[in-house]
Amino acid sequence: QVQLVESGGGLVQAGGSLRLSCAASGRTFSAYAMGWFRQAPGKEREFVARISASGNSAYSTDSMKARFTISRDNAKNMLYLQMNSLNPEDTAVYYCAACPGAVACGTGLVNYWGKGTLVTVSS
Repeated sequence: QVQLVESGGGLVQAGGSLRLSCAASGRTFSAYAMGWFRQAPGKEREFVARISASGNSAYSTDSMKARFTISRDNAKNMLYLQMNSLNPEDTAVYYCAACPGAVACGTGLVNYWGKGTLVTVSS
């Protein structure tokens, strides 16, 4: 089993940056592809980015790839999301997730979810 705890959210002005972290417990972190998702107020949860178990392959949606970068450190059991040029539409609860495969993450097929961290972007 993998337990996931996100951190790094908060209030930031438009144009600013944040780095989200996700700490994973358990010895099998490196066996999972990982992903970031977000859920804005009144909207469904949406996929943001995913990374392969080894960290060699990463993917973000077209609307986010220029601003968001996913990375991981398997030695530290950590997942990250660097977010730049934030705008108010990025306001959401951000969740990390462990997935059976990288493609699975992209389709929302998730083994484990974190509880989320709130990101608020002010205009």
